[in-house]
Amino acid sequence: MTRRQLKPVNYVAYGLNDILGAGSMAVISGWILFFYTTFCGLSAVQAASIFAIARILDAVASPLIGHISDGLGSTKIGRKFGRRRVFLIGSIPLLPSFALMWVSGQEYWYYLVTYVFFELVYASVIIPYETLAAEMTDDYKQKAKLAGARILTGQISAIFAGILPSWIVTVVGGKESAETFLIMGSIFSAVFMLVVFAVWFFTWERDISELSEEEVKRDDNWSVAGTLKTLFKNLSSTLRIRAFRLHLGMYLGGYISQDVFNAVFTYFVVFAIGGSVVIASEMMAITYIAQLVAVAAAIPLVMRFGPASMYRIAILLYIAGIIALLTLYLTTESFSALWLAVGVIVAGLGRGALNYIPWNTYNYMADVDQIVTARRREGSFAGVMTFIRKATQAVAVMSVGIILEAGGFVSGADVQDPQAITTIMVMLVAGPLVVLLFGFYVSTKFKLNKETHEVLMTEIERFKCGQETPPTAEHKAIVEDLSGWSYDQLWGKNPVGR
Repeated sequence: MTRRQLKPVNYVAYGLNDILGAGSMAVISGWILFFYTTFCGLSAVQAASIFAIARILDAVASPLIGHISDGLGSTKIGRKFGRRRVFLIGSIPLLPSFALMWVSGQEYWYYLVTYVFFELVYASVIIPYETLAAEMTDDYKQKAKLAGARILTGQISAIFAGILPSWIVTVVGGKESAETFLIMGSIFSAVFMLVVFAVWFFTWERDISELSEEEVKRDDNWSVAGTLKTLFKNLSSTLRIRAFRLHLGMYLGGYISQDVFNAVFTYFVVFAIGGSVVIASEMMAITYIAQLVAVAAAIPLVMRFGPASMYRIAILLYIAGIIALLTLYLTTESFSALWLAVGVIVAGLGRGALNYIPWNTYNYMADVDQIVTARRREGSFAGVMTFIRKATQAVAVMSVGIILEAGGFVSGADVQDPQAITTIMVMLVAGPLVVLLFGFYVSTKFKLNKETHEVLMTEIERFKCGQETPPTAEHKAIVEDLSGWSYDQLWGKNPVGR
């Protein structure tokens, strides 16, 4: 069956969703704690508990949404409205819940419920959305461009989400007015609704008629207990796909290193090299701009040289930037904004590529899974990715706080003692380096690229036609390396596919 052709408007619309994805999270991380503790009468502990509870619930909801999405193809709703995009159109009228989070003067339970509700609405958009690149095209280059459009938009959103809230709040009343936060939330809610509608209107998914009954099958037991049982079975089964395990190693190497770096960077600027919070904020903005440039450059380079090799180059750039910051600390007696900028720019170039490459390779994971299971399980993989990302981010940031406190850091102090400064530097340098080197090692085992993906898709078509003998030893070796299973166990003849 002929697949629809991707046009520029489709790439743009697909990428726009990260205005909700990256933009909403940037607004929340930058303003919600200030709002809760200033205008809502919540203590810091109460505010933190809202985040923790939301993460726990979302850790269950994200893979559950992905699992349900995978099975909708065999239902009346799925056959009529699609199994992915139905979530997008259904979520649009619920997106104003973002504004409800910014109503002042309410009780703790109001803020807990509104925050958790928006997180669930957010997940119901993001999880199905993350399957669309694999749904819209099988072409290696087109998937890479879709991933690039998404990450480029995400980087731009991160920059503007840090600027626009401050501008809106200042123009309409200032930080001293609680009502201005509700206005800000309302403006962003309207933008999110328009963005998700554009994504729904200009994207598509595989027609159900293109998929066999086996590819869209779901479990007959859709009770709560039966669904959860199948859900966790699917989650564990994704980790039995070799390319996905390696992909997760690269993903976590690139992203956890940034979680740790971001959590410590302001402390480094303020206490280790004598800068200020304003300078730290400006330097992070410069970092995001460098990341944007790096993503734009990485899109064609990854298509030409492959994701694994470019991933290693990105890691070396990031490490070079970290070493530059360490050198600045060790050799400069007075603060130097110029050398600080050089360090964050070099690090930002590496970080940008590390943001793009895992989401580029993610778009091919369902293809590798299909040759193992004979099914299309994009939703399950999207759920696992989101779950692991949120869980590891929470652990990384919490660990930084614990280590800083154990290392002698004193909250509220204008000056920290040498032991605390040393702890800050160890976290800034050693923390990212450990996971970056882990990611570097994993990337040497990752063999998925344009050429091997073409072989993979050829073999999938052969299995669909009932041909179960490899045409060449090379084809056999490639699909076995990507899948982690012997050739005679592929196409559902294994525990994962049953």
